[in-house]
Amino acid sequence: MQEFGLRLTDNVFDLHDDLAHHTYRHGPYQAFRVSDPKARDIHKATVRDRLLHRALYRALYPFFDRNFIADSYSCRQGKGSHAALHRFRRFSYAVSRNGTRTCWVLKGDIRKCFASIDHGLLLNILRGYIRDGQLLNLLGEVVGSFASGTESVGLPLGNITSQLLANIYLNELDRFAKHALRAKCYVRYGDDFVLLSDDRGWLEAQLPRIGEFLERQLRLALHPGKVSIRALASGVDFLGWVHFMDHRVLRTATKRRMLKRLRRGATNASITSYLGLLSHGNGYKLGEEVRRCEV
Repeated sequence: MQEFGLRLTDNVFDLHDDLAHHTYRHGPYQAFRVSDPKARDIHKATVRDRLLHRALYRALYPFFDRNFIADSYSCRQGKGSHAALHRFRRFSYAVSRNGTRTCWVLKGDIRKCFASIDHGLLLNILRGYIRDGQLLNLLGEVVGSFASGTESVGLPLGNITSQLLANIYLNELDRFAKHALRAKCYVRYGDDFVLLSDDRGWLEAQLPRIGEFLERQLRLALHPGKVSIRALASGVDFLGWVHFMDHRVLRTATKRRMLKRLRRGATNASITSYLGLLSHGNGYKLGEEVRRCEV
């Protein structure tokens, strides 16, 4: 960034000229891995390319955000994981009629979502919204700049455009859930989604329909080990919390990881951060344990 900034005006005009003359070509990525806690391969674009990504995002996000359903919460302004958790709770109260009926939850997870997004299908979806040929060519250059393996699939974790493009791709699933399945209580955050109903049989009937739609229309697959239909009363794991009818508690693995980090070396900032996290659920006793780690 410092090197780019030393010749900022020249670099910006060079990028502008490439775009104006349709000679822009996306540069290579720098790959590295993070574990937080799951290992993820991150691919970082050059500063020049990230400048373009940001410009594309600023131009496209307002338009596409208006076309997303209300109950898609990942990487959207005014949404986020906490809003998704609150929506889940409101749906659970509505389905159970304030705890007087059994609330069943179908929880699904898309296997290797970012790495499996098909470039051709994504560009076809974009053509349904965008008529500008030059913009479509530019998006094709960005999408085609990365591939998982030898096939034309995958979006790089690290591009801000990947967040938006993944939401555009999975908006097809959202529309299918709302219009074809007529699911009234549906929430999606990234590649995780839930459907709530007081009829377990109805949820069981929708599961193969969702799997077939993902496979045939989006070339994606459900993660076989992360799909379940459970009664809310027995606890449903969603977005890091285990949800019950009248409360939610932090996932056990998250709790253990949090305490392990604090015991290794707690700081006031980390303690404050964890206490803020716990304030979104029922974590009084765990919060007391966190406070005992104060330096």
